[in-house]
Amino acid sequence: MSQQDYADGLPFSARGNALHLNGWRRVMKLKTVTYWVTTTFVTLILGVSGGMSIAHAAPLMKALKHLGYPDYFANILGVGKAIGLAVFLAPGMPRFKEWAYAGFCITVLSAFYSHFSSGDRLLALEPLLTFAALVGSYCTRPDDRKIYGSMPNTRG
Repeated sequence: MSQQDYADGLPFSARGNALHLNGWRRVMKLKTVTYWVTTTFVTLILGVSGGMSIAHAAPLMKALKHLGYPDYFANILGVGKAIGLAVFLAPGMPRFKEWAYAGFCITVLSAFYSHFSSGDRLLALEPLLTFAALVGSYCTRPDDRKIYGSMPNTRG
């Protein structure tokens, strides 16, 4: 039985509600898929770059030197990304997740500015793709991952 057949069998007043609920379910499913796609993308980008930072991978160290950062900065980036990703992916802890999102935004926008300032032209735009995915993840996250969604309703 299709959704339309289901709606056709209902009284007129309930028919609109059934179609409305089906549309709402599609929106919620799209929101959930968008959240997980963007969150997975951000996790992969920051996880790989954080791992490369901790391992002092040659390509990353060369890039940091080109941008004018000292070698020890890779340790700070790597550890910060690892801690942030642990919080980012763990269930609960909505307030810490807010801080993880904020820290990732600062990191990614700083990467954009560093590349832009050092004359990397189109390469400077690459971090903005990660930033867009981060914003998409933030805007579509489930209520239990939001500060206000995790608190009990205290209003009467």
